[in-house]
Amino acid sequence: MADKQQKYRQEIQQMMYVSGEAGEVSPETTAMIEEIVRQQVIEMLRNCTELAVRRGARTITINDLIFQIRDDAPKVSRLRTFLSWKDVRKSAKDSDEKGGDADLGVGADDGPGAGVMPGGTGPSVEEAAKKNKKAKVKLPWEPSSYYSQEVPEREDDEDEEEEEMNSITLARLRKADDRTRIMTREEYVTWSEYRQASFTYRKGKRFREWAGFGIVTDSKPSDDIVDILGFLTFEMVQTLTEEAIKIKEHEDLWKERSGGENGGNNKKRKLAQGLFDPPSEGKTPVETRHIQEAFRRLQSRPKKARAMLNGTRLPQHTGLKLI
Repeated sequence: MADKQQKYRQEIQQMMYVSGEAGEVSPETTAMIEEIVRQQVIEMLRNCTELAVRRGARTITINDLIFQIRDDAPKVSRLRTFLSWKDVRKSAKDSDEKGGDADLGVGADDGPGAGVMPGGTGPSVEEAAKKNKKAKVKLPWEPSSYYSQEVPEREDDEDEEEEEMNSITLARLRKADDRTRIMTREEYVTWSEYRQASFTYRKGKRFREWAGFGIVTDSKPSDDIVDILGFLTFEMVQTLTEEAIKIKEHEDLWKERSGGENGGNNKKRKLAQGLFDPPSEGKTPVETRHIQEAFRRLQSRPKKARAMLNGTRLPQHTGLKLI
């Protein structure tokens, strides 16, 4: 029954595999993750629509989406990097399409760049490199946008920002490096293919229907908005999977130490493990209860968010927290 309702079971399985879950996840687990992600997307679109109405606009913008995650500085930094490289790829593609006509004119005059051919090291290459340089995405609520004049950027600004904001990304890369180091060639090829899993890539029409475009919001989404939602949905699945894996590891450790359910049978299985048996790490994948507990923990509010209501009789109504 879950398979009939699901639209992204295969993509979610691939995302969970990249996030560290190598086992065969049940359809109920992927269906639960898909529903959680869908509710998150609908909540984001509803909030974006309210922001657009407040400023008198009919369509939502990428700034409306980024504003929803403004409190998660590492995620905003990763999203800005994603958008910057997307702009670089688009500029490089446009320059390649126009490059054929431009190359025909090289050498026609005796100017300083007349002798520069494609693949050379003349001024044209430097200009192209400057043009295709990764641009920094500016946000209207940042203090730098309050002033008419911009502070000149330093070359080390980007490095300082990456060191400060991308600690989660570096931790994920270290985990991926440790995991792929022991992979065979075929396993690594599979892992590399699964890293391209997406809710939106070449599935734009299906994603628009699934997310509720036309129902939740009347605005027609641009390609940039769909790409941002594709990036954020991958982050949601990855965050849920990583938290669920932590919960399962703690549960397995507790069972091993306290001799929980079927403790004697587990010991017998360990003694009877054969030479060609798969490693015990991926034998039991995460289940729906692990996903539920992971979602509950990710929805918990910090104490400082509830401090102002302490000692009052006001009900503490909390909306859906974005993962």
